Amino acid sequence: MSTAKPYSLTDLITIMQRLRDPENGCPWDKKQTFSSIVPSTLEEAYEVAETIEQKDYDHLEEELGDLLFQVIFYCQLGQEEQRFDFDGVVSGLAEKLLRRHPHVFHEGELHRSATLAPMEDDNVIKQQWETLKQEEREAKGQKSVLADIPLNFPALSRSQKLQKRASNVGFDWKDINDVVAKAEEELQELKQALAAQEKKAIAEELGDLLFSVVNIARHCKEDAESLLRAGNRKFQGRFEYIESQLAGQAKQFKDVELDEMEALWQLAKSRENAL
Repeated sequence: MSTAKPYSLTDLITIMQRLRDPENGCPWDKKQTFSSIVPSTLEEAYEVAETIEQKDYDHLEEELGDLLFQVIFYCQLGQEEQRFDFDGVVSGLAEKLLRRHPHVFHEGELHRSATLAPMEDDNVIKQQWETLKQEEREAKGQKSVLADIPLNFPALSRSQKLQKRASNVGFDWKDINDVVAKAEEELQELKQALAAQEKKAIAEELGDLLFSVVNIARHCKEDAESLLRAGNRKFQGRFEYIESQLAGQAKQFKDVELDEMEALWQLAKSRENAL
């Protein structure tokens, strides 16, 4: 935890205002727009996720600060354009949380507690949450259950979100074995497309297979995006081990056959299991 002088949220907002000052602000910060800082926002969010996944909690405070700064930046832009400000964002969020948690806040009032059973059923709470969110979507003119799922979500995350929304209204497999069977069916269709060398069909069946695998992850109550990030890290670690072993032998990839690389890959797996 940081031991530096404790600054407040008000100080952070003031810093942002100074950075955007038309005369004496930072040249880089002054030229930013809502659109231009989106890549930074996504990057900071992923850095928070990676820090948590790596259990690097010593740096989580810093990464959360970087992500919070993105919110402060958007609020400053909103205030400059007279669209919204930080207080409005906080107030809107608080109002929404109170409304969506009637099992905690009686009639959505902050200082009144709901009188529910101590062990309220999770499924009841989740269904209540989804019902309230659907009412909010309808109030915005979004009638579809699948409305408001951002198109620019990572594809795996969006697939899982689409499946979850559909499941909330009963459009779902009841047994995970049926989900696995569907993935196997998609794999067979992919094999048929590959055998026929139908490029368009191959691409379509690959997409269907990926979607079905995400569905398996959802039924296992796992996050597909996190699983693939973990798989990416595992692959990178093993591949870098092969690189280091070859370098130790003064070799490059072009100097060895695939079976030797595979042997090193298996060695890398063995080392992981021994840890």
